Amino acid sequence: MGFLDSIIGGKGATSKEEDYMDLDLAAYEEAAGEEPALMYVKIATINDLKDTPRVKDEVYNNNIVIIDIQKLKLDKITFERVMKDLKDVAKDVNGDIIGIGDQRYVVITPTSVKISREKVGGGN
Repeated sequence: MGFLDSIIGGKGATSKEEDYMDLDLAAYEEAAGEEPALMYVKIATINDLKDTPRVKDEVYNNNIVIIDIQKLKLDKITFERVMKDLKDVAKDVNGDIIGIGDQRYVVITPTSVKISREKVGGGN
């Protein structure tokens, strides 16, 4: 089980809201005040082309998106079109895009956020 599998769910798993653990961050929120975050990390699944606009909107709204593309990979033509759209968005906003987890996930970032290609810890 990989790191993202433990966050997003294992193979064949469908995620529901109750699958996520909400940590009690009350002390942090009190210290941080009521200001909203400038950027969020969002989690998405793209199963077909109609799921793409919402993901693109999140990137245009300055959020980082981690996308599960496993089901999308079953249709090569749709996969290539969606990936082209996502690469175009990353280029358009001067962000970045990378596949991780045996290309099961894609991470796309907004303006001026780059993804390091170096692995931190855990060996190779």
